[in-house]
Amino acid sequence: MKFSAKFFLFFLFVVLLGFVGLWRESEAVGVTAVAAGSSEFVYLPFVIRQSNEPVPFGPVHSGEGTYYYATGAGNCGFDPSPQNLMVAAMNHVDYNNAAVCGAYIQVDGPQGTVMVRIVDQCPGCPEGDVDLSVEAFAKIAPISAGRVPISWQLVSPPLDGPIAYYFKSDSQQYWMEIQIRNHRNPIAKLEILNGSTFQTLPRMSYNFYPASGMGTGPFTFRVTDTLGHVLVDSNIPLSPGVAVNGSAQFPPP
Repeated sequence: MKFSAKFFLFFLFVVLLGFVGLWRESEAVGVTAVAAGSSEFVYLPFVIRQSNEPVPFGPVHSGEGTYYYATGAGNCGFDPSPQNLMVAAMNHVDYNNAAVCGAYIQVDGPQGTVMVRIVDQCPGCPEGDVDLSVEAFAKIAPISAGRVPISWQLVSPPLDGPIAYYFKSDSQQYWMEIQIRNHRNPIAKLEILNGSTFQTLPRMSYNFYPASGMGTGPFTFRVTDTLGHVLVDSNIPLSPGVAVNGSAQFPPP
C-alpha cells in the first residue's frame, strides 16, 4: 500500500496533537519513581481531577433525624454562624469525645439530602441519630414530621482557605487552649513542637486542645486528619480570641 506525502504529514500531525494533549493533562502533577535494580529516576505523570462536589467516605450510618433551634454554637466550642445554619448535633456515641466536631456529613431523609457541619452534641440521642437545625431538617422532611428515618455519611467538601488555629480568649504563656477550624476532614491529632520533638495534645470533649508552659510562641503545629493527611504550620503567634490561618487545606480522600 502506498502512502502519499500529504497523508504521512497529516498522520504525523495527529500523533503530535495526541502527545501534546497528554502532556497538558499530566504536566501539573507527577511522581518520581526508581525502577527496581536501577539508579535512574523515572517521571510518572498522572492527572488529578479536581471536584467541586463533597466526596463521601467511611461507613454509612442509619438512625433517626430530629431538629433543634440551632445557632451554630454548641458543645464543639464554635462561634454562632447565623449566616450558615446548615449545622447539626451528633449523638453521644458518634460524637466520640468531639472527634466529629467541625466534620461534615451528608444526611439522606425521606424527601431530600442535606450536608451539615457538626457543631454540637446530642446527649440523649441514640447511636446513629442526628439532631439537625430546623433549616437543615426542612430539606429532608416536613418540619411537622418531627422525627424521620435517616442515613448519613462523612463527606469531604471543598472549602475556601486553609485550616485555622483558634486560641481560647484566656490563653496566655503559661496555659493555652487551641482549636482547629475550617478543616474539610475530621481531625485525628494535634501536635505542638516542644524543643526538637512534637508533643501530642489531648482533645477535650468541648473540642479544645490544652497545652501548658509553652511560652508566648510563635508555635509550630502538626495536624493529622482521620484519613492520614498531615499539615505542618510554623510561626503561628499566640493570639487569644483570634483564629490564625495556616498555610494549607487538607486534600480530599
